[in-house]
This record gives sequence, structure tokens and C-alpha cells, in this order.
Amino acid sequence: MCYVRAYLRASTSEQDASRARCQLEAFAAERNLEVVSWYVENESGASLQRPELFRLLADTKCGDILLVEQVDRLTRLTTDDWEALKAKLAEKRIRVVAIDLPTSWIMADKARDDFTGRLFDAINGMLLDMLAAIARKDYDDRRRRQAQGIAKAKTAGLYRGRVEDTERNAGIVAMLEAGSSWNTIQAATGCSRSTIARLAKRGAA
Repeated sequence: MCYVRAYLRASTSEQDASRARCQLEAFAAERNLEVVSWYVENESGASLQRPELFRLLADTKCGDILLVEQVDRLTRLTTDDWEALKAKLAEKRIRVVAIDLPTSWIMADKARDDFTGRLFDAINGMLLDMLAAIARKDYDDRRRRQAQGIAKAKTAGLYRGRVEDTERNAGIVAMLEAGSSWNTIQAATGCSRSTIARLAKRGAA
């Protein structure tokens, strides 16, 4: 028996990683599929340092379905990192189903025959690579435009940087000092692990 495991990701703590849950639930219900577990995190798709994604990979059995809203929720990775992630997916024959990739929907069809499965595996492998490359390019383009905007603002004397949420960060520091785990802090505050790491380093300095 294969299981459906849904992965929800947002880049920052200001975004709602669970936003697309209803959409994924509706998609699964239409196909008489049950999502057995949800993995939600606020981490950059450009990084492989995503605890919930790797918890999903550890939980997954051979032939399970990894359900995402869009391919860029799974990857904005560099080519090398994307190849590394694909190898982990292939190792367990995980079937990636993305709502924004209709050809992948056949992967969730319980009645598909072996030939159809192999054919669409090949088609979706090619399309996933293409969408992964587009997602990475979009990430790089946005980062470049952001850097250009900051440089222009600095030249004009207008750039002040992001305003720190001092109240939230003080709470995170207090939780760190009390020995709370990073997962507990993330669940309580919605912050990213990079934020926790930065505050932990600041406290150790």
C-alpha cells in the first residue's frame, strides 16, 4: 500500500506555509486518496537544510506519493543539490505529484498500468528538471533585483535594512536559554531555523 505525504513550505516566517493545505486536501479527495501525514516548514527552497523535508523522506516507504502544491515548493535548488535530492527520491521510488504539473497526476492513479507508469515517470522526470531549473532561475533573478534595489537605495541614502522584531527575538533567546529545542521554538514562533541559528550565535558571542 502506498501513502500520500504532503509537503508544505514557505520561505519566511512572515508567510503561511499551511496556506495551500485546503487545495492539497481537495486534490486528494477528488482521487480518493488519503493524506497520511503533513510536513510543514518555513525554510528557503534554495537550501537542502530542511528538517521537515528530510523527515518526510525518512518516513516514506517505497512507492509513496510526495504531494506538493507547486514544484517550487519542493525545489529552488542549484543543479547539484537538485540532483542530490532526486537521488534520494529515486532511492525509495517516491512519486512526486505537483498540482501545477498535470502530467504528474497520473502518478496518483491507483489503476495505472506498468507501461503507463514507466512512460509518465520518464515524462515527469524531464518536466520536473525543467520546472526545477525555472524555479532556480526565478530565485536567482529575484535575489539579483533585490541586491540592485538595495544598492540603489544605499546610494540614495534611503536604505535602513529590515526592522528587527525585537520582542519575538527576545522570546526566542529566552526559549534557547531555557533549553527548548529548535523544533519547539519554530512551532511556537513560526520563525526559520536560520533565524534561530543567528540568535543562538549572537547569544554565544
